[in-house]
Amino acid sequence: MKYEMVTLNKKIVVGIMKQTTNEGGQCVQDIGEVWQKFITTGIHEKIVGKVNHKAIGLYTDYQGDCTKPYDFVACCEVINDRMLDASLIKKIIPKGKYAKFVINGDVKEAVGQFWTKLWQMNLDRAYTCDFEEYQNNSQDMKNQEIHIYISLKE
Repeated sequence: MKYEMVTLNKKIVVGIMKQTTNEGGQCVQDIGEVWQKFITTGIHEKIVGKVNHKAIGLYTDYQGDCTKPYDFVACCEVINDRMLDASLIKKIIPKGKYAKFVINGDVKEAVGQFWTKLWQMNLDRAYTCDFEEYQNNSQDMKNQEIHIYISLKE
């Protein structure tokens, strides 16, 4: 898979979270539930001070590598967290070096296929913060552009 090396500045994100694991495919169910709640209950619209309307799927607080538990957060980048709703959580995407992948396709299938391929790659992953940024460039959920950032060791 083709990627570009980028350096990102720190980002503040706000959303909802659930701890999950890749073991036994548990993440598929858990991540689906978090996205479902984020979208259908209006959480995306409720977030104040969004930088843009892009949704972010954040993988963070890894308890090791991709075989260990981690937190998944459906969220949006915000200018600051001063107006943080009590039902939401704040996370920081740290400044650092990332591998940036651009994929196109179905929001579920293309992303799932991406992660399966990524786990086979020999990237020097930091396991600090990885995230999917949905560009929301189409109303067609089967034809979306998604930027995926994988944190790398410095």
